[in-house]
Amino acid sequence: MATELEELVGFLSSPSPPVKKAAVEIVRDLTGSEDGLQSLSKYGSTVLPSLSQLLEEKKEVSEPAAEALINLSLNSNLAAKMVEMGIIKTAMDVLYKPDSSITRLSVMLLVNLTQLDSGIVSLLQIEDEKMQGLFVMKLVRSFGRSSDETRDDPFDHVGSILVNISKKEAGRKMLLDSKRGLLKQILRQFDSTSPLRKKGVSGTLRNCCFEAENQLQNFLLISEFLWPALLLPVAGKKIYSEQDTSKMPLELGSALSIEREPWDDPEIRVEALESIYLIIVQEAGLRAFWSVNGPCILQVGYEDEEDPKVMEAYERVGSLLVHGCGTEEPASETSK
Repeated sequence: MATELEELVGFLSSPSPPVKKAAVEIVRDLTGSEDGLQSLSKYGSTVLPSLSQLLEEKKEVSEPAAEALINLSLNSNLAAKMVEMGIIKTAMDVLYKPDSSITRLSVMLLVNLTQLDSGIVSLLQIEDEKMQGLFVMKLVRSFGRSSDETRDDPFDHVGSILVNISKKEAGRKMLLDSKRGLLKQILRQFDSTSPLRKKGVSGTLRNCCFEAENQLQNFLLISEFLWPALLLPVAGKKIYSEQDTSKMPLELGSALSIEREPWDDPEIRVEALESIYLIIVQEAGLRAFWSVNGPCILQVGYEDEEDPKVMEAYERVGSLLVHGCGTEEPASETSK
């Protein structure tokens, strides 16, 4: 069997297009089973470079090659080898080729590879001072430009990449860099109709909020995008009165004064509340929260909430708020 596999892997580099196509399809099918993955993993040093080169070919070959790499990248050892041999750069190059036919698959491969620390470092281009952040800027731009009208948008999965890179301090700092303006572009997608995109924005923002202690000013600089993204998911079903919205920024008040779609995903509501907590535990963050009538919004949302985990998250935030709805935060208020 090993000999047959060696021959099969060798055929991936065949000069004959039909032979190459047949070989890559068989390899792709093998990666769909645990036994096949196990067998192919023994030939990682050969099969991975061969499949990587096929990403540049026509769709009939590049598509099964990308699918095989995605399956193989589920094995953390093979994923680490891919990162080491530069597949993140290859995937980015292929992703932004004008005639790319494997856009979605390239993004999905990047999702898997950025689950590794080494993959995050590679995508952030930390070790290349001149190019640092270029890949991330391209991905965020694509994430922001993609149309909600497009069904099955290939860039929806970029949200998962952003969640992955924001788990690391270097990634959070890059996204929060006010000169790059990346977080603002990401937050513009918070009201997308795509559940995957919403989860990506919510998870990324929540991770970035772990930097609130040192980067609060950069959050508050984009308040017009920040507060709607954090408060609308947890504002309940109520159509707010003019009196309620008079203290709110226009973007938030306008959205709350009309009927709106509910935020059905409890995970997004929990992440929004965790983000709020991380911001208002800082004194300036708490003042900003009071200034947009945040406590009043949370009080209404809590009354509508039925999920126990979400209610617990509301209560944790509430422990930092000592005043009732509609009252002003005293000038001496500090968070503990």
